[in-house]
Amino acid sequence: MKTILPIITLLLISSCKVTKTTTTEDITAIRSIMKMQEKAWSENDIETFMDGYWNSDELVFFSGGNLTKGWQTTLTNYIKKYPTQSETGALNFEIANITQINADAYWVMGSYFLSRDAGDANGTFMIVFKRINGEWKIIGDSSC
Repeated sequence: MKTILPIITLLLISSCKVTKTTTTEDITAIRSIMKMQEKAWSENDIETFMDGYWNSDELVFFSGGNLTKGWQTTLTNYIKKYPTQSETGALNFEIANITQINADAYWVMGSYFLSRDAGDANGTFMIVFKRINGEWKIIGDSSC
């Protein structure tokens, strides 16, 4: 029994080991989420687009001089402002910079381009990604 206990303890510790990712892997994952968002938005699938955001009342969104809090509020606002394909159009992001804040957070700066029947729209954004429960999620978005 004395020899089995250390072996079991070692197995338990090694099975709980957290896998660390590299900065390159993190940036690739973040870019992948943003590609998914471009595709979903361009298909007028705002709910899938919102999968990139933290589903929390603590999500913050700043645009047009207004601060909005909460995932559901953000989704509701998007659906109200972009109800049809004519308003969503085709989305393209141009990422200018991705900077690591710490091991579990990055900020991303860039531009967005909407080509749409309702009239093209372009602007800039700064978003903050945080690793939450092993997944990258946008926790803050400032777009204008």
